[in-house]
Amino acid sequence: MVTMSIPPAPHKSSLSTLKGLLPFLAPYKKEFLLAGIALLVAAGATLAIPYAFRQMIDLGFGATGSKSIQHVNTYFLALFGVACILAIATAARFYTVSWLGERVTADIRNAVYRHVVTQSPQFFETTQTGEVLSRLTTDTTLIQAVVGTSISMALRNALLLVGGLVMLFVTSAKLSSIIIVLLAAVVLPIVIFGRRVRKLSRDSQDRIADASAMAGEILNAMPTVQAFTHETQESERFGASVESAFKTAIRRIRARSMLTLIAILLVFGTIVFVLWLGAQAVMQGNMTGGELGQFILYAAIVAGSVGALSEVLGEAQRAAGATERLMELLAVRSPIHSSVTPLTLPPRTQNGATLELRDVTFHYPSRPKTASLEKVSLAIQPGETVAVVGPSGAGKTTLFQLLLRFYDPQNGTITLDGVDIRQLDLHALRAAIGIVPQDTVIFSANAMENIRYGRADAADAEVIAAAKMAAAHEFIEKLPEGYQSFLGERGVRLSGGQRQRIAIARAMLKNPSLLLLDEATSALDAESERLVQSALEAAMVGRTTLIIAHRLATVQRADRIVVMENGQIVETGTHASLVELGGIYANLAALQFHTFN
Repeated sequence: MVTMSIPPAPHKSSLSTLKGLLPFLAPYKKEFLLAGIALLVAAGATLAIPYAFRQMIDLGFGATGSKSIQHVNTYFLALFGVACILAIATAARFYTVSWLGERVTADIRNAVYRHVVTQSPQFFETTQTGEVLSRLTTDTTLIQAVVGTSISMALRNALLLVGGLVMLFVTSAKLSSIIIVLLAAVVLPIVIFGRRVRKLSRDSQDRIADASAMAGEILNAMPTVQAFTHETQESERFGASVESAFKTAIRRIRARSMLTLIAILLVFGTIVFVLWLGAQAVMQGNMTGGELGQFILYAAIVAGSVGALSEVLGEAQRAAGATERLMELLAVRSPIHSSVTPLTLPPRTQNGATLELRDVTFHYPSRPKTASLEKVSLAIQPGETVAVVGPSGAGKTTLFQLLLRFYDPQNGTITLDGVDIRQLDLHALRAAIGIVPQDTVIFSANAMENIRYGRADAADAEVIAAAKMAAAHEFIEKLPEGYQSFLGERGVRLSGGQRQRIAIARAMLKNPSLLLLDEATSALDAESERLVQSALEAAMVGRTTLIIAHRLATVQRADRIVVMENGQIVETGTHASLVELGGIYANLAALQFHTFN
């Protein structure tokens, strides 16, 4: 059995986790090279400043007369020149790495979204939409900060740290040896706290994702929430989730604050002590004032670099958690995929497709012990209209999901025009099937684009023709802007019957060889049902049709009626023969027609 839930996070170090970003960074080697050059120039200019100060102090202020003025002027001009180079290089570095951050983040978002939309429904059985959205937004934003800022800052400060240490040894090997030993003792507490920050960062992101998932679920069900007057309860539940995320974030902030405190206190304490030793050396004549000034500036550069690196480490820890979560999402593999060497369907006939199920048995992954379909066999000829009826939970909708390969059966085969659907390309299979679902989906677009979703390259005239066939043209024309009218999120501006007619028009526009109707007229009033029923009858011409219906009045004219119960086919025949049989269908018919009459 294949499970589609997002796997638990593996235990990895920050470095190994961030390696997951390398495939997204690789296409931009040229930009990284340019950023690296700008980075080296900026770091070199920064490291040149203390040396210029030393020369200015020793050769400028230490000399007398006109020669002193000449030296001072020369070194001030040199210092300004270094500042110009530093400004240009820093601006170039900032632009390049910021561009990289935005570009790589966009690529990651696209990759994750492309991956998620190819997952089978099994994935969404166990993963909340809000969780996925959190990873697409919050986590990618953290990665953007790392790629666009932190990597550059880390490299810059690493260069300044190494260069500063080298120049410290050049200036005074004795004082530098002391400062290195003391700084080495500082690393241990920083590493310990850094690991704690990473764990808390991951926990914080998970809590935010939980709150996002809850909010998305409630906002999508707002009419139900308000109908049951649960606004206060849901607000309190969301508030509790947000409070949990806040408390976790505070623990992370507290840990990062301690990390910063320890790093700055220990590093600067070490530097102050070493500088005190340097001041003693100047007073004893073992160093010049310029050398001490140079040493102070290089020590400040080294201290600033260590402090900045500790900050970058905190950001990197958060990004490592975000990267880990995104890599988990990208690692999920759908068990439903196209064959490596797909077969092709034979040319379409005038009467539609041939469909056959042979001993099909299926269990939903979330209910492995309960068979939704058990040894179902059914053969449907081209152009035939077959209705599937039965009580709720009989397996009718499951049948449609298997035909569309949202799932694969554990046993048995399904063939379309004689070809096993598992051997077909997924897009080719689904392109041959049109469906009108029970729960109609209307997108946040206008009426024209909602119907055109059935076939993206359809002309406006074809869209309007499909709408007329589905009895949707009249009400669409009455909308404020006709076919250009925005239908609202999930089609909130339409009635249930109008939404269903949009869905029927969409399926008609697709012009499939196999048409699946899942309660296609369930939300229609009597007049609309009459109009749509006649339109559907016209649409069934030249194609094979499979109808699910609880309302038996809609299936009486089917060529054949299949009665299902507990995942099995228990009766087959026409309306008249099944009523005469006196079985399950006859009881359903007697109950419904007695009720309606």
